[in-house]
Amino acid sequence: MPDAPPTLRFLGAADTVTGSRYLVEAGGRRILVDCGLFQGYKKLRERNRADFPVDPASIDCVLLTHAHLDHSGYIPALVRDGFRGEVLCTPATRDLCELLLPDSGHLLEEEARYALRKGYSKHATPIPLYTEEDARASLRHIRTRPFDAAFEVGPGIRARFLHAGHILGAAQIHLEVQGIRLHFSGDLGRPHDPLMRAPAPLPACDVLVCESTYGNRVHPAMDPEQELAPVIRRVAARGGTIVVPAFAVGRAQALMLDIARLRQKGEIPPLPVFLNSPMAIDATELYRRHHDEHCVPETECSGMYGIATLVRTVEESIALNRRRGPMIILSASGMATGGRVLHHIAAFAPEPHNAILLSGYQAAGTRGAALAGGATSLRMFGREVPIRAEVVQLQSLSGHADAAELVAWMGAQRDAPAITYLTHGEPDAADALRLRVRHTLDRACRVPEHMERVALAAGSR
Repeated sequence: MPDAPPTLRFLGAADTVTGSRYLVEAGGRRILVDCGLFQGYKKLRERNRADFPVDPASIDCVLLTHAHLDHSGYIPALVRDGFRGEVLCTPATRDLCELLLPDSGHLLEEEARYALRKGYSKHATPIPLYTEEDARASLRHIRTRPFDAAFEVGPGIRARFLHAGHILGAAQIHLEVQGIRLHFSGDLGRPHDPLMRAPAPLPACDVLVCESTYGNRVHPAMDPEQELAPVIRRVAARGGTIVVPAFAVGRAQALMLDIARLRQKGEIPPLPVFLNSPMAIDATELYRRHHDEHCVPETECSGMYGIATLVRTVEESIALNRRRGPMIILSASGMATGGRVLHHIAAFAPEPHNAILLSGYQAAGTRGAALAGGATSLRMFGREVPIRAEVVQLQSLSGHADAAELVAWMGAQRDAPAITYLTHGEPDAADALRLRVRHTLDRACRVPEHMERVALAAGSR
């Protein structure tokens, strides 16, 4: 109905740290903020296979905070199933989507073929969620807008991208919907990240949707280099290989920066480093191209990317599994949900002198979370792989603001929103942040439910 108040519907990331999708409906238009994949537990992944909650053809546009698959990875399926509008994002996010989305389609096809060949799928003919061709077709819908410049997405609806830190191109999204100011934090970076610039301050808003990934934790006051160095020295001394499941965008680059600085200072031995992810290799080149978005001097930026041997082909990747350490292998994916890193874990995890280094957040239900929780075996490729290698979860390498940093970011804006919704966090993390916001800032705050719809209004609680 044209006179109905604007609404916000939480189609994802409302009871989990994955599947970011928010639907804004106003004046007969539908704006989707983020279009991510659900990852982790099977019951969450099954949401990817369900029909989208609204007809994709009825969505007018998608606003994308950043390129990580839990925010962008469902776009190919949305386009395949009828979406015909524009996907609007920053230029660097567009460039990263051109890498991540086709790669995601390729991996989905590869996993389906492997499951068929090995016979471990419950389906007679495993079918990927979408294909590489679907992903490439969806890229034609992506259009860019610069940071800090307002643009219209419909009558009475204006949007603006603000820097979020986190990864290259990551944005907060500020929407003005029929006089109501609605702000999405996206994935918010850290104020003193060694690689990315600090997030922009929170602007005045009526409704805030804020992530809560680390809502129940405060990152240790530790230099990432000083946390990383003893692990490398220890494993190298016993002749071991360090396998690092690393997010291809952001974390792989941050790790190379830390390793390069440690090597330059002589704090670690000059053992070989292999970057085994074509996507991470290409993403690294984008960090060079979009140099204005991060805070590493250009000369150091070039130097840090030169420390690794780049592994592109499958044959080169397989050969790494026959090689023995000491060495460091950086390979995607960051939560060990798929990709080449699984083959490296299968090859090196059974030997106790090796190590698996978890360098980022591990969502519940992922293999990475199982490793962090002390799993003694992982099921991969239809078999149980014993985990005898040392498993180390780094605490200081995070691209997300912690609970204290999130509250400080919110509290710096004196004009408090009427309501804050906490999303993109596991239930315990989101609720812990809710209590912290209420007690520290004395602001109305709640954790929405999956598929919940709320009315938007200016200045009302």
